[in-house]
Amino acid sequence: MQPNAQSNKGYDFGETTGRVIGAALEVHKTLGPGFQEVVYQRALALELEAAGVEFTREVKVPVFYKDRQIDTRRVDFVVEDCIIEIKARSAFAPEDFVQTLSYLKASRFKVGLLLNFGAAKLEVKRLVNDQGVGP
Repeated sequence: MQPNAQSNKGYDFGETTGRVIGAALEVHKTLGPGFQEVVYQRALALELEAAGVEFTREVKVPVFYKDRQIDTRRVDFVVEDCIIEIKARSAFAPEDFVQTLSYLKASRFKVGLLLNFGAAKLEVKRLVNDQGVGP
């Protein structure tokens, strides 16, 4: 099965992603759109910390090819087995989804959150790698 978009409920990471999304909503409500990604990364780190969510920022995750690690890629955050990618543009672009799904599949993480702070309303997409087995 290929990685796919997943609904808000009914899977193992609902609580984790819910807490991250809550923190992201607070960041967007406070800052609004218009800043560079790094500003939202810093603010989200503060909100996650305040919410007691353990995370790592600017993480190099392994890229596997047929059970062999061949490279690494940097993701904005890792929370449990969830990678979080941040964007700051007027709307998601198709390549945002492709990139995040590819990172999920190649790194073997189970779930990804794609957050776009650049739109008038925070855009959130939860993505699931059905083949994920953890880093």
